[in-house]
Amino acid sequence: MLKAVDVYSGSPRSFATQEGTDITIVKATQGTYYVNPECDKDYQAAKKAGKLLGIYHYAGGGDAVAEADCFYNNTKNYVGEAVPALDWESYQNSKFGKDLNWCRKFVDRYHELTGVWCLIYVQQSAIAQVANCAKDCGLWVAWYANMNWTSWTLPAANFNIAPWPTYTIWQFTGGDMDRNVVNTTREGWKKLAKPNVDVKVTAKPVITETKPRPEVKKWVDDLGDVWYSEKGTFVTGGAINLRYGARTSSKIIAQLPAGTEVKYDAYSRHGGYVWIRQPRSNGYGYLVCRAGNEPWGTFK
Repeated sequence: MLKAVDVYSGSPRSFATQEGTDITIVKATQGTYYVNPECDKDYQAAKKAGKLLGIYHYAGGGDAVAEADCFYNNTKNYVGEAVPALDWESYQNSKFGKDLNWCRKFVDRYHELTGVWCLIYVQQSAIAQVANCAKDCGLWVAWYANMNWTSWTLPAANFNIAPWPTYTIWQFTGGDMDRNVVNTTREGWKKLAKPNVDVKVTAKPVITETKPRPEVKKWVDDLGDVWYSEKGTFVTGGAINLRYGARTSSKIIAQLPAGTEVKYDAYSRHGGYVWIRQPRSNGYGYLVCRAGNEPWGTFK
């Protein structure tokens, strides 16, 4: 297996050339209105460092064909060299959970333009939304054992990815950085970037862990959101609102400045965000630690 990092404009530039990694996947575009100003800088740095390359488009929920055209028009010089991917998440995506044909329209259009099939990035719980792409597109699945996993040691995992028989990429951390394992060889990755080429991946990925982990306690709150028990410390990367509830509409307790250390005891992924819960003397406070695929701080 290969190691990959994915980066966006808010990532440290050093992530693009991270020592010990094989692949750098760079955010290129979002919707039809955004081009990552750091895209080519990260791309060229990674290329110079000898990394294999990937690029991705973050779905905005607009016209799927127009978004595919935007992705192509702004990355056409990378076609044939970088593996393309479509990032399907709820944050800033008006069609998430509503249009099950959106991704299919996007990848069909991109294939029409380039002859290359995109990978599909999606959280494991939302795979059903993109299932009609399984015949042609590789799966880039996000599934985290917990939010403060900060090593390249793979956690024990047994999650369902049907209708895909196996993943092409598994993103298994999203706290300090996005770590991914890629289920093919260097030559296989290069072939994925070329037009109309089928690449075989391992039928049964080997998932190992140095130490067994206890079963994680989880529960559903009154609003229907699933929470997972986990103790850790989050350091805010910028000003973040601490709220009385895990909703952006919840009343604000205080605005925490950058560099604030927050001890938390649980986390939940819902509404396009990852929320953490802070125990307080008179109850709990809640804050966002990640929006979509962009972390708002680090874990320690």
